[in-house]
Amino acid sequence: MLKPLLIEIGVEELPAIPLLKELPNIEKKYSQILEKYSLLCEFEFFYTPRRLVLWHSEFKVAQEDSVEEFFGAPLAIAYKDGVATKAAEGFARKCGVTLEELSSTMKGSQEVLYYKKDVKGESSINLLQSIVDEWLNSLNFGKSMRWGSLSESFIRPIRWVNVVLGKDVVDMEIFSVKSEKATYIHRDISFELQKFDDIENYFDILRDGFVNLYQDKRRKSILDEFIILENENSIDIEVDSDLIEEIIAITEYPSALLGSFDSKFLELPSEVIITSMKEHQRYFPVFKDGKLLNKFVVVTNSCADDTSKVISGNEKVLRPRLADGLFFYNNDLKRGLINDGLEKVIFMKGAGSLEDKIEREKSIASALIEHYKIDEVSTTYILRALNLAKADLMSEMVYEFTELQGIMGSYYAKATGEEPDVVNAIKEQYLPQGEDSSMPSSIVSAIVALSIKLDTLLTLFSVGEIPTGTRDPFALRRAVNGIMRICLAYKLEFNIVTTLSMLSEKYEKEIDLKILESFFLERVNQFFKVNPSIIKAVLSSGEREIIAIDKKIEAVSNIVQSDTFSTIFSTFKRLANITKDLDLNETLKIDTLLFEDDAEKNLFDAYSKVEVATFASYEQNLDALFDLKTLLDDFF
Repeated sequence: MLKPLLIEIGVEELPAIPLLKELPNIEKKYSQILEKYSLLCEFEFFYTPRRLVLWHSEFKVAQEDSVEEFFGAPLAIAYKDGVATKAAEGFARKCGVTLEELSSTMKGSQEVLYYKKDVKGESSINLLQSIVDEWLNSLNFGKSMRWGSLSESFIRPIRWVNVVLGKDVVDMEIFSVKSEKATYIHRDISFELQKFDDIENYFDILRDGFVNLYQDKRRKSILDEFIILENENSIDIEVDSDLIEEIIAITEYPSALLGSFDSKFLELPSEVIITSMKEHQRYFPVFKDGKLLNKFVVVTNSCADDTSKVISGNEKVLRPRLADGLFFYNNDLKRGLINDGLEKVIFMKGAGSLEDKIEREKSIASALIEHYKIDEVSTTYILRALNLAKADLMSEMVYEFTELQGIMGSYYAKATGEEPDVVNAIKEQYLPQGEDSSMPSSIVSAIVALSIKLDTLLTLFSVGEIPTGTRDPFALRRAVNGIMRICLAYKLEFNIVTTLSMLSEKYEKEIDLKILESFFLERVNQFFKVNPSIIKAVLSSGEREIIAIDKKIEAVSNIVQSDTFSTIFSTFKRLANITKDLDLNETLKIDTLLFEDDAEKNLFDAYSKVEVATFASYEQNLDALFDLKTLLDDFF
């Protein structure tokens, strides 16, 4: 028999970021618990800032009946001369029956003690307390809190609970709160607990009480209102998907409103204004023809008809933030872009100050400049950019908005008359920052970014800060991905062994290059989106140069995907098995005088020609080797 089931856990306002981080796991964890209790079925999960809701349109009222089987010791051990041994008596106790109730069955080639019992399914209403308890305790939001006299903790205090199966409220208690048919609606409408008769009535009460329970509908509502605002005002709203999700998590009845600020604040770099709005106020910036306007969009949780006070209130909050930003900006322009003070800022324990880091980065850059034969003008720009790249850390603006480090430095560099390539390199010094991130836009920016990433990597390895497991507090895995992306984009040859060995000589503390190589290769395996066996094949050849690895992976991948690969695979697999114990990096001496068959001579002659030939690509080289299949088959 099936009945609808509603589980609502009412809480004080949930913090958005912890909720969103745990969100991908919430339904999985509930499914696993249902499966454990043999009650797995379809359900939906909804959330607002004040409630977590699980909804089953059909839920089993009881577990299905089952059969439980027990297998004991072989009969030869269970009975001696027809008398039950301790093994038989122990098995009977385990099954909760007498010896006479036991039987036997064949298991494998032996006859063993056996007992089977029918297990009646437990009523769901008796299990829901445990199910909900386990589900809530499984949720990991990071920090949790205790309230009142409770010893248990949760992300926020639980204020109401309603668990209803069919028409009946389930008698249970969560964090000392008893389940009842009652919920809360939007605070703009009422602060009183709202009673309901049945589950259908629950959904009606929320809808009429200005609570949009469904996160997907809240998302659509926000985006639809954005489109209306854009069309009515001839503007473009920058839709940040992460910010949208955060807004969805903190609103029950979202409504998009257009506000404005004094145009004098447009003197500020656009990044400062946007950061002030998005990071601190959760506002969306507004553009027209690609230019930032002195307007913003705020998504309110109010359901008031008159929104003028909501708009003016948000404008009032934003104004002092922008005023502070303008004050900091003007002060920083007066100070200029200088490194004074960086010698007092520690980069890493055991790795000196930021001033020391700059010198290491310039040393690495000099080695790369020589290695890649960078022209004299670009060399000057690279070293100048590295010298100034960290200077804005001493600015008032970056002290207030740390996420703008580098970006503000580029504005200050431009204001002080630095060359455009230097300005751009300071701005792009941390690129790429992720898989979808943009890349450095010039060779100057590329070498600057490479030098910074390489020093961070080598310095942290030199002081023993090596990532383990999922722990990577300094984002060294991302740094390696960035190094590979830059090298591939700008065709910069980078040998994981020899280049890192050359650069590591510049560090006082010894770096374990084997561990560093392994760390790099781990990222190579994750970086290329192809069959892992292809990457393994290329790396097993001993290749360690990044561009060559990329080309070889592409060549092997193309061969593997070809229609003819399956027909040639068996021949070359046999060849690989024969040669697996040979060190093919050694010079192998072939005595052609020992050849006895034409097949040997023909194969050797053909291979010798391929070995000395020049090919335009690795793929052509592989094609030539695979063309030896017929001769190999003749030889075998």
